[in-house]
Amino acid sequence: MLWYTQGITGNIYLRQKEGILMIQFTDDCKIGVERIDNEHAHLFSLLNDAYELLQNTEEDYSAKVQALLLELQAYAATHFKHEEDYMIEIRDPELISQRIQHKHFKDKLAEYDFSSIDVSTQRETLLELIDFITKWLYKHILGSDIQIGQFEPMEEWMTQENVFTFTDEYRTGIEMVDLEHEQLFHIIDKANTLVESYNPEFGYDNVMELLNELKEYTEMHFHDEEEYMESIHYDGLAAQQNAHNAFIEKLGSIDQLQLDEDPEKYLHDLIDFLAKWLIQHILRMDKQIPLK
Repeated sequence: MLWYTQGITGNIYLRQKEGILMIQFTDDCKIGVERIDNEHAHLFSLLNDAYELLQNTEEDYSAKVQALLLELQAYAATHFKHEEDYMIEIRDPELISQRIQHKHFKDKLAEYDFSSIDVSTQRETLLELIDFITKWLYKHILGSDIQIGQFEPMEEWMTQENVFTFTDEYRTGIEMVDLEHEQLFHIIDKANTLVESYNPEFGYDNVMELLNELKEYTEMHFHDEEEYMESIHYDGLAAQQNAHNAFIEKLGSIDQLQLDEDPEKYLHDLIDFLAKWLIQHILRMDKQIPLK
């Protein structure tokens, strides 16, 4: 027998097994890459094993669930590596976004010490954790993984491990432009580091201060860059100005409601957008600007 529930993660399919509702890996979760699909199916299997164990009334069930969660944590990390390696192989432009999402998930799980969960609330805590993993996995597969291989391949050098590092591949040969680009990378990297170690008590103010710094510096950089293009009568100036205006508008249009609801996720998504935009803008537009 098969049920499904509609939620923010998409369709979560459930099947009945000896009176227990289990999640099911269905065809709409397949991305068409055999290794990745098999690993996703195994992650679902591990989650189902954990759900099933939590129905057990034996005193030692928690130790078994904790062991399963540790196995799942390790397997997920291995799977993420395989997935990212495949995306590098096909030069998928969503690699940056995937790496950030994977790191966020691994950091979230790392917050839990499975061996020290309070016995009096361990079942509730473990169910809550498994529920988080299940929903995240569905949302990630149906929202991100399903798009792997669907976009035009990106330039090979964009697959470097640290996407916030300014490398020679980003140099335009225009000294002023390159120096300012390097500073933009540095500011985004600082903002990302703050978001990765986000603390609700004081992290928000620090991140917003850095984003304001980024906005001010970006406006100065765009002015300098456009002034240079104007001085050489570059025929791509208008397109550059349109792109610059759109970026500044994005930086200035913080969605306060979304930010208040889930600041960590919103800031992760924003940093993801900023990094991808800057890299693609430099590679596809700025490197076309001729030298004097």
